[in-house]
Amino acid sequence: MDWSNVHTYLPFLLKGAEMTVYITIISLVISTPLGLLWAAGKMCPWRIIHWPVSIIINITRGLPMIVVLFYVYFVFPDVGITLTSFEASVIGIAFCYSTYIAEIFRAGIEAVDRGQLEAARSMGMGFGKAMCRVILPQAFHIALPPYSNILLMMLKDSALASTIAVTEITRQGQLIAGSTFDNTTVYTLVALLYLALSLPLMAMTKRLEARRVKGV
Repeated sequence: MDWSNVHTYLPFLLKGAEMTVYITIISLVISTPLGLLWAAGKMCPWRIIHWPVSIIINITRGLPMIVVLFYVYFVFPDVGITLTSFEASVIGIAFCYSTYIAEIFRAGIEAVDRGQLEAARSMGMGFGKAMCRVILPQAFHIALPPYSNILLMMLKDSALASTIAVTEITRQGQLIAGSTFDNTTVYTLVALLYLALSLPLMAMTKRLEARRVKGV
C-alpha cells in the first residue's frame, strides 16, 4: 500500500463523497412522503386502492435495486422519458426505499393503541385531524429508529449508482484505480470514507433505539 499519493486521490474521492451525500439526502426527501402515501394506501379499507398499492410494494421489494436502476435509466428512454444518470439513480433508489419506509410507517401506525383514535374522534376530531395530531406523532416516534436505519442503508446502497456512471465515491474509486492500478490504497480510502459517513449514522440509530427502549 502506497500512501504517498493519498493527497492526489483524496480530492477526487471527497468530490465523490459529496455526490453520495446528495444522492442519499435527495432520495430520502423523495422516498419519505412517498412511503407515507404507500402506507396510507396499503391500510386503506377500499380494495381498489389497497390491492394495487400492495402489489407495487411487493413487486418492488422483490426486485434487486440494481435492476430497478437499470430499468429507470435504460428502459424509460424507450417510452420517451430520458433521465441523466444522477436523476435515474435518485428516482430508482427513492422509489425502492419508499416501499420499505411504507412498511415502517404502517407498523408504527398499527402499533399505536386504536383506542386513542376512538378517544380523539369522541372529542370531536375528524379522522384526518385525529391522525395528524394524535396517531402520527406517536407512530413516528415508534418508527424513528428503523427509519434512521433506512438512512444508513440508503447511504451504502448509493454505491449502486456507480453502475450507471454516477461519479459518487465508488465510481471515483473505480476511475482512479483504473488509471493508477493502485487498488489497495484507493479502495482502502473508499472504505474509510464510507465508514466516516456511516459511523455517525450508526451511533445515531443506536441512540434512538436506546431512547425508544427507555420510553423517552
